[in-house]
Amino acid sequence: MNTTPTLTPLAAFAPLFAEPAGSPIRELFPLLSRPGMMSLAGGYPSASLLDAEGLAQAASHALGQGISALQYGATEGLPAMRDALAQQAQARGMTASAPDVLVTTGSQQAFDLLVRVLLQPGDTALVEVPAYPATLQALRLAQANIVGVPMDADGLHTDALAELLAQMPAAQRPKLLYTVPNFSNPRGSLLSAQRRQALVQLALQYGFWIVEDDPYGELHFAHAQDTASGTPATLRSMAAHLAPAGRNPVVYLSSLSKTVAPALRIGWMLADQALLRRCAVAKQTVDLCTSPMAQMVATSYLHSGRYAPTVQRARAEYQRRMHALVQGLNAIPDQPLHCTMPAGGMFVWADIAPHIAPQRLFEAAVQHGVLYVPGKAFYPDAAERHALRLSFAATEAQDMAEAVQRLGRAALQAQSA
Repeated sequence: MNTTPTLTPLAAFAPLFAEPAGSPIRELFPLLSRPGMMSLAGGYPSASLLDAEGLAQAASHALGQGISALQYGATEGLPAMRDALAQQAQARGMTASAPDVLVTTGSQQAFDLLVRVLLQPGDTALVEVPAYPATLQALRLAQANIVGVPMDADGLHTDALAELLAQMPAAQRPKLLYTVPNFSNPRGSLLSAQRRQALVQLALQYGFWIVEDDPYGELHFAHAQDTASGTPATLRSMAAHLAPAGRNPVVYLSSLSKTVAPALRIGWMLADQALLRRCAVAKQTVDLCTSPMAQMVATSYLHSGRYAPTVQRARAEYQRRMHALVQGLNAIPDQPLHCTMPAGGMFVWADIAPHIAPQRLFEAAVQHGVLYVPGKAFYPDAAERHALRLSFAATEAQDMAEAVQRLGRAALQAQSA
């Protein structure tokens, strides 16, 4: 006699993933499928500036190396890739050699590894606010106590940070602080030299790690302030002069996604050996190694002589697009949006006039066929903010005027609603 077995419900999701909140930027993607939608939302490099020809040559060279391009590689990264990235670090003023570099699958993986290695549930993590949403997402999933540090036009406000740290009980002091000092995402601000020094000194005084995320540092514009040679000095290079030997508190993260191609997924971490080793062990449980084929393509490209002129073209074109965006916003009647020109990067942060409801403006913008990221996406509490982030990188300069006009019509509609 056949009997139907009793079915037991499948095991429940872990509490953190019972009702998880996704990336607020990624969740805008369905809107992009609407016919005619123009996007000032995602921080994508311009498709027209990607060096497809040079990358095709690099890929051909990589595949010509034989079976090694198709095999597993070391968790820390291929030696040639690590050496090429160490040379990039040296060009940015840092002391580095191949053993100081961990190759990661995008710089976001590097941050996730740091969170896993450094934080336990309840540990305090400081973030500049407004902050990159994926950083907030990673810290929430780690059950960290996220504390925001305000920013202004000169970047993270170190006086406010000093006051905050002085008031914190010793048991609640932070394990790490996350910052994008060069043309931050989303504000586009550049941390001043005086504040860079103050930040490093505070890290040494209170014993926390500084996570310096620098995907945009090479995308500086002409006459960027505080940059005698263009690319700003890194916090890690400054800390090397201020910290005792072997106690550099700055972990440097960067990526080739904004300067070469996002599809390569080549990020990297530069840190002291003790931390780097622990992050490598954490990476072994995630993806074993970053794609060796992608690393070989990237290494070949960096050695091809095409990298520097490609970045230079991007700087000039992004500056042109940024001017078109900011000047267009400033020309909107009645000035519903207020912004300043960034000195580099991919983003403009705009404050919304107090009499305009942010959600009403966003809905009107979608109706008029233009997309941006609302300001609340960049804060730990996700409360409504009278601000928004616009990316000028992916929109061709000739299309920028139309995108701004649509935004202007949306602002007019939001004011009259």
